This record gives sequence, structure tokens and C-alpha cells, in this order.
Amino acid sequence: MRTVIVGAGFGGLGAARALREAGVEDVVVLERAETVGGVWRDNTYPDAACDVPSPLYSWSWAPNPGWGRRYSKQPEILAYLRDAATREGLLDLVVTGQDVVQVVLDEETGTWTVRTRAGRTFTADVVVSAVGQLSNPVVPRVEGADDFAGPAFHSAHWRHDVDLTGKRVAVVGTGASAIQFVPGIVDRVAAMTVFQRSAPYVVPKPDQEYGPRYRRAFEQRPRTLTFERDAVFWVSERLNSALGGQARTSRPTLAAIRAAWRLQLRRQVRDAGLRRRLVPDYPIGCKRLLFSNDWYPALDRDHVDVVTEAVDRVEAGGVRTADGTLHEADLLIWGTGFAATSFLAGIEVVGLGGRRLHHDAWAGGAWAHRGVSVPGFPHLFCIYGPNTNLGGSSIINMMEAQAGYVAEVAAEIGRRRAAGDLVLLDVRPEVATGWDAEVQERLTDSAWADCDSWYKEGSRITTNWPGTVSEYQQRVTAVDWDELEPVRATTGT
Repeated sequence: MRTVIVGAGFGGLGAARALREAGVEDVVVLERAETVGGVWRDNTYPDAACDVPSPLYSWSWAPNPGWGRRYSKQPEILAYLRDAATREGLLDLVVTGQDVVQVVLDEETGTWTVRTRAGRTFTADVVVSAVGQLSNPVVPRVEGADDFAGPAFHSAHWRHDVDLTGKRVAVVGTGASAIQFVPGIVDRVAAMTVFQRSAPYVVPKPDQEYGPRYRRAFEQRPRTLTFERDAVFWVSERLNSALGGQARTSRPTLAAIRAAWRLQLRRQVRDAGLRRRLVPDYPIGCKRLLFSNDWYPALDRDHVDVVTEAVDRVEAGGVRTADGTLHEADLLIWGTGFAATSFLAGIEVVGLGGRRLHHDAWAGGAWAHRGVSVPGFPHLFCIYGPNTNLGGSSIINMMEAQAGYVAEVAAEIGRRRAAGDLVLLDVRPEVATGWDAEVQERLTDSAWADCDSWYKEGSRITTNWPGTVSEYQQRVTAVDWDELEPVRATTGT
């Protein structure tokens, strides 16, 4: 029973552990980089941090009483991931420098052939994609982008060799990364121009350091850490419920969040003109809600300018906007996010009958039963797949539920293979389309339905789950075997 996992971040390593716990021992994790860590390895920009409290943004099987603060920064999260994976023996399963480019089903043997850019080939009974939704940075196609005379880079590929001191810096984008690195560099630069296409809602971040007393309590009384994890989970579930459009909680919860945003904006931005530019033009919750205590103060500095005119083109000396103004800059930073809706981007996936995942099954947008499996691609599973992202709470809880589901199915496949049965277990098409129809119908009542955002591919929301984490866990953790049907490998029938 051979399993190949693609990606060695929280999702892939967590899936590897779940598979081993289920008795699936032959597991290989392929990682395109030279070390593990996923987004927490790649995003090293100044003040990179998580916007979910660490007691919740962590594996349930690896509680950490040593967190330095409630909202940990990138180095501490990466260290936690690697330490926990090392203790579980998961790093021994990882093969680095293997960028997977093709996954093809062999219908005669009922196995998958996994090919990497480095030229290696792996054969697997089960393939698990754990490449994430936020792993491929996006730089918009702007005329003249290659003509800029100074250093230019995306925040996910931060140039630590570039000295920002005394520089005129242009920042394009005001999303979740920008609200962290802009305050992180604002005191080092001579001038900063922030180009804002759409203002975000930014609410207070209840962060704090965990001093010796906290850590001692977490270590000596583990229930203290469990209590904080459970409390954060309960609060985040209220937010998930509100964003998902559940009538009882949606209006009062979002109204309270809006009031907190407005109060913070008034207190932290002195200039009335700037305040007006920082007011979003869409309903709260429609785009990602952001948490920061220093974003607005950073923009309110005298040497910072917020530009709302559209970027027209990039020139050698700076960025020119649609009104004809050239905003001079020595350094250009793209804070323009990731290709969140491009699931399994860069990997050609071919299933039963030569059916291609991206061009055939996902021609109208990505979708998957339970966010995990797609009809016609038996024994191929996704961790953090379509419609499993959250507007609030920890994605690790969602990924653990998916890993448990995949591990249970994989263990059953292993038992059948051991008995000489090469029948493939595929999700029934009518079951999968029914799940997708329910998800999409519920999403029409969600906060995300009312504007354009990175949650959407066209008019279809392909990233987010419309309910709470608790609901998802209840519906996904246990396998309903009636949802699966046997497909004879040699005939594809």
C-alpha cells in the first residue's frame, strides 16, 4: 500500500501522521522546496505572523505550552511545525526538491504515476495533494513591470539582501500580507506610497506576549492551554457562523465587528481625508477580515501616502497611475496575494478514461466532494481542497478532519490491495454533485457572495466552506461507505 503526499506544510505532514496512525506505513511526502514548512517557510517578510491565536493554530496532537505570544510570528510557527514533525518521525518521510508536475492514473494496474520536474517517478496506490490554497504568489500583469530600475519582488519572495533604509518604497496591495509588512518597514524607509485598489476592514488584534507565568501555567496545568484553545475556537465559530449567513448570528456579530472597525479607524487616523480613503466600498466580511493594531497608524505617518487611483503602468522610476501621476520609487513590493482558486496549479492530473482534472472536471471552477475527492479520479484526495477555506478560525482543524477521512479510506484500500483486490473506490457522481450543489446554494446567503474577491473564480465561490468547523468535522470525519462505488481498474467501468 503505497501513498504519495504532495506538499510538506501543515496539511501534508498532518496527513502523513494520520495515515501512519491508521496503519498505512508506506508514505512518501514530496516537497518542491529544499525544506518543509509550506507558507511558513516561504513568507519571511518583516512581521509575518498568523491572524489566528497559536493555541488554536496548531495540531491538536501537538499542544505547545511554550508559545511566546498569542499571535505567533513566522519564525516561531515554522519552528513549531518542524519540531512537532521531528518528534513524530515525519521528516523521515519527506523527499525535498521534488516539484510534482504530473499525476496520471494507470487503469490497468489501478495505480497512480507521479512525475516530478527533477525527472523522478513514483508509483502510488493513493495520492494526496496538500499543496494548499496560498502557495503560488500572484504578480498582476502590469505594463512595464520589467522596466522598473530598482529591486522589485513579491512579499512571499522577500529580498532580505535589499537595504530599505532611506529608500522610497512603492507597495502595491493592501491585503493580509501588506498589513503586516508595511508597519514592519515603515520606520526604515524615507517615503512610502501604498497603492490601494480596495480598502480592507481592519479590526483590533487582541495580541499579547505569554510571559513566564503564562507558560508556566500552560506547562503545569495543561487544561489552561486547552481552555484557551477551546475559548478561541468558540469565538471563531461565532464568526464562521456569521460569515456563512446563519441568520441568528450574522447581523449582530457583523454589526459588532463593524463598530470595532469604525472605532479603530477614527482613533488611529487623524486625517479625515485619509479616513475616507480607508473606508471599504463593500459589506463587511465580503472580503477577508484583517486583524492589526498598527496598520492604520502606519498609513497615518507623514511620509506615507495612500493612493487609490488605479495603477496604469510601471516605469523605470516608479509607478504611474491612471490619472497620469508618476509616483517615484526606488523599490517596488508586490503585496498582491496568491492564486487561491488555482487548485493544484502546475500539476497535470489525468484520471479515468483520460479525463483531465483542470480542463474537464474543473472547467467551470474547482469543486470536490467534502472538499476532498472528485469523481473520475479514484484514490486521489485533496487536503485544503475546494470549499474548505474559512473566513475565521484555524484551517488546521479543517485539515485534520480531511486527513482523518483520507486515512480511513486509504486503510480500507490497503486491506483490499493486500487481499489482491484491485478495484478502485471512486466517489459516486450523484453524491459529489449533490454535495457541491448544497455548498454553492448555502454560499449564496454568505457574506462572501456580495463582492468580487480572491474567494471566487468568476461568479462561483470555490475556496470557502459555508458553515462552521464543527459542522464540517461532523460531516467529514467518518466515512460513509455508501458514497463510494467500486470501479474496475482494467475496464474503467
